[in-house]
Amino acid sequence: MQKSLIASAVALSLLTACSPQPADTTAAVKTDVAAIWPKLDIAVKADPAVEAKVDAIMANMTLEQKIAQMIQPEIRDISVDDMRTYGFGSYLNGGGAFPGNNKHATPQDWIALAEELYQASIDDSVDGSTIPTMWGTDAVHGHNNVIGATLFPHNIGLGAANNPELMEKIAHTTAKEVMATGIDWVFAPTVAVVQDDRWGRTYESYSENPAIVREYAAAVVRGLQGHADGDFLSDQRVISTVKHFIGDGGTVGGDDQGDNIATEQQLFDIHAQGYVGGLSAGAQSVMASFNSWHGDKLHGHKYLLTDVLKERMGFDGFVVGDWNGHGQVKGCSNQSCPESINAGLDIFMVPGDWKALYHNTLAQVQDGTIPMSRIDDAVRRILRVKVRAGLFDKPSPAQRPLAGKQSLIGHPEHRAIAQQAVRESLVLLKNNAQTLPLSASAKVLVAGDGADNIGKQSGGWTITWQGTNNTNEDFPGGSSIFAGIKSQVEQGGGSVELSVDGSYTDKPDVAIVVFGEEPYAEGHGDRETLEYQRGEKTDLALLKKLQAEGIKVVSVFLSGRPMWVNPELNASDAFVAAWLPGSEGAAVADVLFGQADFKGTLPFSWPATPTQIVNMGDKDYAPLLPIGFGLTYTAPSTLSNALSEDNLEGETAQKAVDILTGTVQKPWEIWLYSGAERLSVNANTHSIGALKYRTIDKEIQEDARKLSFAGGEQAGIRFASKSFFREDLSALLTAQSALTFNVNVQSPISGPVLLGMNCEGEGDAAGSCDAKLDISATLAALPANSWQSYSIDLKCFAQNGIDLKRLVVPFDLSSQQPLEIGLADIRLIPGEAANATMQCQN
Repeated sequence: MQKSLIASAVALSLLTACSPQPADTTAAVKTDVAAIWPKLDIAVKADPAVEAKVDAIMANMTLEQKIAQMIQPEIRDISVDDMRTYGFGSYLNGGGAFPGNNKHATPQDWIALAEELYQASIDDSVDGSTIPTMWGTDAVHGHNNVIGATLFPHNIGLGAANNPELMEKIAHTTAKEVMATGIDWVFAPTVAVVQDDRWGRTYESYSENPAIVREYAAAVVRGLQGHADGDFLSDQRVISTVKHFIGDGGTVGGDDQGDNIATEQQLFDIHAQGYVGGLSAGAQSVMASFNSWHGDKLHGHKYLLTDVLKERMGFDGFVVGDWNGHGQVKGCSNQSCPESINAGLDIFMVPGDWKALYHNTLAQVQDGTIPMSRIDDAVRRILRVKVRAGLFDKPSPAQRPLAGKQSLIGHPEHRAIAQQAVRESLVLLKNNAQTLPLSASAKVLVAGDGADNIGKQSGGWTITWQGTNNTNEDFPGGSSIFAGIKSQVEQGGGSVELSVDGSYTDKPDVAIVVFGEEPYAEGHGDRETLEYQRGEKTDLALLKKLQAEGIKVVSVFLSGRPMWVNPELNASDAFVAAWLPGSEGAAVADVLFGQADFKGTLPFSWPATPTQIVNMGDKDYAPLLPIGFGLTYTAPSTLSNALSEDNLEGETAQKAVDILTGTVQKPWEIWLYSGAERLSVNANTHSIGALKYRTIDKEIQEDARKLSFAGGEQAGIRFASKSFFREDLSALLTAQSALTFNVNVQSPISGPVLLGMNCEGEGDAAGSCDAKLDISATLAALPANSWQSYSIDLKCFAQNGIDLKRLVVPFDLSSQQPLEIGLADIRLIPGEAANATMQCQN
């Protein structure tokens, strides 16, 4: 299988090399579909018995029941009574959504919710339907929403492992852990072929090489669903989803949900290969993509969804939308989109606006806007998959063989598979003077903020959507990279010291420094360049400090993409690309200390400059390290120790400081307070005293925050630096900066609304500097129930006693009166003081 994968990779690289991406946005010419798109030999064949059962069910369905099959709400936005009343065909839990909003919900809690909603769906007392519902979830690197689950390396690391057989094992393991929580359907695999690593979802891609993605897609589908001629969709398997159709990995500039301008031939050659593999293996669902193709959103693209995918390629399962993706189609909203259904979308993923969408769709069928034939086709596809999956015959979720089995979640055999994946995913980029493997009898210093941080090493889509607000206690049974190093050294007779900042009591023989990107997911992971730690370089300073002290440095780099790290490479004796290894970080040490050799190779080309966008087959292909590169212990290191550190960009201008830009940015954390109560935010919804908090959508999923003040006592939200460390932001005052944010006032202003900053810190609970400005008058003047920009000159805070050299809290909004308000896009921006809503420059 390994030889087959490599051979096909080479063949496809020659194909793609002949057709570089176009440089303009001229509309693609749609050719005869058969000239480009193949008729697939799909492993799951049409079955007359299945079709007869679907016919029998549909013969007794009302229009209302059919529309309900096409609506997929989210668990935070529906009740059991809603399910009983409408009989939704499916529902989902979004990233960071848990039964009862309890992050630490047990498998029994998940099963209980699945059972309640299942029983409501087959209760015909209100809607007259007994069609079972199904639950979909994003289990994208293991069952990553569930505490204690086995978390595998993200796809980019699995691509480095070059092991399709292992992929099938990983997928089957994931299926079993998902089934243990009563869930039927997984939104995986992601088969994007990323062409611009600045995209924030690069780590969800197996490779820039379409051939690797094609073969992996087939392996994952077989692992999740079972083989078509074997235990297909048995009680240990789940429905799979190949996503996101199509071209999400090739948008201009790596822009999330942006525009792909590939030709139609390139769309097939590069971006469709995962569908060739996954659909041929029998995947039963396809998720439409947020992106556009030459300006037309895929959620409304009839040619690609219907003519190509369904009619030409022969896909007979169903197409599900992504999170409110239909609302981005021209002429549509989250509440109404006949264009998507007419284009070929079969299920709307509509978390909060499901009721309006249901009633609007019903009316649009009744007035002829949506043909009844299109509804019948969509419902037939949904029911076909449900029949194939045995949902009409299987017992309810609580009665299924794997239901609620706590022992399956993070089972030792599952963790062993994940540990193998970690070992095989590591790529050795540099190894001067055989620095590696290390001796376990050595004196070892372990440094860097990623060393003992399971959340950081696991990345986005880990328990929470963005992978943030997690601690090591959220990973029972998991292990940090430091834990593995400690075990190896203690068994080998050496000594080990953990020191995040690299300080030590006894000079070590070697320092292992674990550092890298903070967790992120889509919408928040896009980057302007591939430079690591642009503008701050704190990790580089740590590496240089250790080298200057005569200590050998081994860098273990955590990232969701290749990055420009020339300075960090120069400051390292050995350098390992560890990607995002997941919950089994201890396995990294197996390779560092020679229990296993390096096996991984680069699944993406490694950039030579911060702005280089480079892919195999490019006419002038000149990366720092090519796709397929990876040293072993016997291979000599080839990288120079004097790589260019010229980032080709000026770094003299004062940069903006981001506080909340979709997600909370490092080093800030959210705290809520009401009266004397305090609460650190670690979930999407919270309630404390007189304040309710939840994430909401402004531009993209969960990029804003809503605060509901009940009144009666002073309550508020504050963004504070991690560990209440005093940050020196004084340069922003010199740069005439402003605190800017977007605000949506959703209720009348009935009293003071205070916006403050303070220097409260460790050992100074009262705060030696504190300022609160009443902004109620200017807020009241803004248009209600719409997002508006608001800003305050930083000099206003300085004049009221704020010392920006030691700032802990840059944003504190509070009220003692009832108030409904939304917040988004909180930043400190140089040069904006003169344009601020509240100015103090005179």
